[in-house]
Amino acid sequence: MTVYLERKGYSYSPVTIHKYRNTELELCSIVRRKKPNYKHGESHKVFENQMKQDFTADEINQKWCTEFTYLFLKNHDVRYNCSIIDLHDWSIVASITDRHITSDLAIRTLQKALDSQPAIRGKLILHSDQGSQYTSRAFTEFCESVKVTQSMSKAGYPYDNAPMERYFNTLKNECINLHEYQTEEQLYQAVEEFAYVHYNHVRPHRYNGYRTPYQARIA
Repeated sequence: MTVYLERKGYSYSPVTIHKYRNTELELCSIVRRKKPNYKHGESHKVFENQMKQDFTADEINQKWCTEFTYLFLKNHDVRYNCSIIDLHDWSIVASITDRHITSDLAIRTLQKALDSQPAIRGKLILHSDQGSQYTSRAFTEFCESVKVTQSMSKAGYPYDNAPMERYFNTLKNECINLHEYQTEEQLYQAVEEFAYVHYNHVRPHRYNGYRTPYQARIA
């Protein structure tokens, strides 16, 4: 706002702008709640990073990224979302929100993604962080059983999984942080509608030449 006024030939201090923005326009910033703490389990197996920050894929269902994020209800109760992105077109192929951040949630999300695809040919790489949900025996054995090759980011290095970081930022900035959710059903529905409708079918994406993920996927 300050830059806009300067271009118009007006000069006001940031304090004045802040004052009238709050009192006259009733505008305020949205402050994100602190990330909740949770216990880290022991790793059963950690995998080599096969992505190496190459977030491109020539074919559908060649490279997937996955991660967890936290979401809040109005009463401050926390819920956890696990989502999977196909790097061919950056579409969301699966998204599940639940009360607990567990390997079971990761497994159910991966199973949902696999079930949503008519056929998967060739090698499928699933990239994640080194969270205990992805390094657990249950999840690693499930990946082996469905012939999914795991890949993992370097510990504490979010750039290795940048597509998921970007998607969750978009989800929160354009949906979650703009509303208050009284019930978990409202929250779950909002997350699914954003992922499968708005993000996949409505919102243009720079990676796809400003086509939606769906348009890029069927091209």
